Amino acid sequence: MNSIPDWKDLSRRVAELCVRMPASAGPDVLARELAVLAPGLTFRQALSRGGWYRLGGVVDANHVRISDDLETWAEQQLAAHDDDMAALCDDCAEHGLRATRLTGRTRYFVAVTGSGATDFVQIEIEELQEVVCHPLFMAEGLPSGIEELIDPRGADVTCFAGAEPIGSPFLVLRRLTPVAAFLARMRVQKPEAQPIHRFVEAWEASSASVATQFSNHWVIAVREHLDPYRQAVLHATPVAALNGAAPRFAATFGMQGLALHQAMARYDRAAGFPMAWFFHMLTVRSAPYALANAVINDVEAGFHYLPGRDIQVVRQWLCQPYAC
Repeated sequence: MNSIPDWKDLSRRVAELCVRMPASAGPDVLARELAVLAPGLTFRQALSRGGWYRLGGVVDANHVRISDDLETWAEQQLAAHDDDMAALCDDCAEHGLRATRLTGRTRYFVAVTGSGATDFVQIEIEELQEVVCHPLFMAEGLPSGIEELIDPRGADVTCFAGAEPIGSPFLVLRRLTPVAAFLARMRVQKPEAQPIHRFVEAWEASSASVATQFSNHWVIAVREHLDPYRQAVLHATPVAALNGAAPRFAATFGMQGLALHQAMARYDRAAGFPMAWFFHMLTVRSAPYALANAVINDVEAGFHYLPGRDIQVVRQWLCQPYAC
């Protein structure tokens, strides 16, 4: 493996790449361009997730932009009207003002950097499109507060059914995460292992780690915020890299022995790695928690269809359950 890149510098160059690349560039093109920026690393898209949005700006009836930031605009306008929402509505009701939203899709690219489960870098690139959304002031049902003004309930239908786009779709770098380093920072933050750490440890102890790389089947949803003392608080959650629905665990309540073993084997084959039923039980919930008890009951009854390492992983979870 070549030397690890300067992540901060690479992040800057990926951000510049996103400005240059058209949103129509597919994942294969983006992966090749990322590899050019980081020679020695092989990137591929692990997951693509859409259906989300962020607040956008404000436009008039002719889609002329009034503001790029709906929330700031609304706060300023309300303050200018002495926090009187009724007065603000009276002033603006006939101007045809509408909110916009940024509809998004996140593309997760990963590249292995070492031999450990979390030795990979994850790059999240967003594909964004600004669309005209709900009218801000209508004669009926005027907003009673600022939250209802900027993000009213039921606006999803108004926004996404025949939404009018503004400008062209574009790419933006969301974040670049050296996963092992991020999880190490979380360890420093809290001495006790958090669910993500226990999840990774279970993976490394199980037969799954021998059969495949962690980043072939998982990405890490990370976020960071400041606590009241302005200290960074880190969060990380494993997300199954499923571009579609998880397999269905075809088993009935009370199943045991050979029938249970066959159901687990079918699930693992469909998911593409050993112990998938266990790790999906903790994340996508496509296998029931009761399955862990059923497996250990079978072991104690003399059915040894799992490797010893996997039995130990299940036993440890039963002793101290967690979910991700």
